[in-house]
Amino acid sequence: CSILSLQLKQWYQRRVRGERERYLAMTSPEQLGKAFSETYYGTFSKNRSELFKFYHPQAMLSFEGAQVTGHEAINNKLTSLPFQQVQHIVTTVDVQPVPAVDGAILVQILGQLKTDNDHPHGFVQVFTIFPVNGSHLIVNDMFRLTLHNA
Repeated sequence: CSILSLQLKQWYQRRVRGERERYLAMTSPEQLGKAFSETYYGTFSKNRSELFKFYHPQAMLSFEGAQVTGHEAINNKLTSLPFQQVQHIVTTVDVQPVPAVDGAILVQILGQLKTDNDHPHGFVQVFTIFPVNGSHLIVNDMFRLTLHNA
């Protein structure tokens, strides 16, 4: 009975792994990047404290020139930003596969950021996303408002 149970478990794991690999193979980098941006910014707007789940434990964030490392430090930075409400209005999502790492993508997002009662400001954000244990995690994140000094 335990041998049969183990064989069924192994068969199921192979089947799930095969379906996940088939899904990832069918999903283009562009589809993955677009789906990622929608999910990430949706979470950012609704519950910033959950953003750490998107980051690799050793991820790096450069936010307006301030650099932090590790998903806990990134979470602290993002949850301490001085606004209550935020909306990311995405204009473009550009995606490239990372040739050196199978399944990794580079995502550049251009858009407008609206916080609380402030006027919208342009922003650009770049992510490097790696496949890790069947999911995709951010390993690098660079954010910058596109403000120009006159």
